[in-house]
Amino acid sequence: MIDTDFNYMKEALATDLAELLAKDFDMTITEALDALYSSETYTKLCNPNTGLYFQSTLYVYSFLKNELLTAKIE
Repeated sequence: MIDTDFNYMKEALATDLAELLAKDFDMTITEALDALYSSETYTKLCNPNTGLYFQSTLYVYSFLKNELLTAKIE
């Protein structure tokens, strides 16, 4: 995979995740992006070896939401 393809897929997913966070947790988009970018889930999303960038938004969001609610990733 070309780096530009990976970056596009990662950022498109990040946009969707931030929108879901803002809606579900009553955050501003800035707060949602801060929460996303500081999460372990996003760290894993940025690693192409995890394949997380290739998963559906709701699948990745389930990890992110769990991480924010329990302060850990499973």
